[in-house]
Amino acid sequence: MAVQKSKKSRARRGMRRSHDAVSPATLVKDPLTGESHRRHHITPNGYYKGREVIVQAEKDTDQDN
Repeated sequence: MAVQKSKKSRARRGMRRSHDAVSPATLVKDPLTGESHRRHHITPNGYYKGREVIVQAEKDTDQDN
C-alpha cells in the first residue's frame, strides 16, 4: 500500500479542491409564458419549448356540499 512521504499542506489541499465548488443552475426564459426554469426541464405550469406538455386539470370552484 502506498504511504505518503510527508503531509500535504492546507494550501495544496485547497488547490486540489478548487474545482469542487457547485455552480448555480442555469435558468432560461420560456418563450411562450415568459417564466424562468431550469434548462431541459418543464416549467411549473407544464410548458416545454413553448408547448404545453402536461395538461393541468382545472380546479372546481363550485362544489356542492
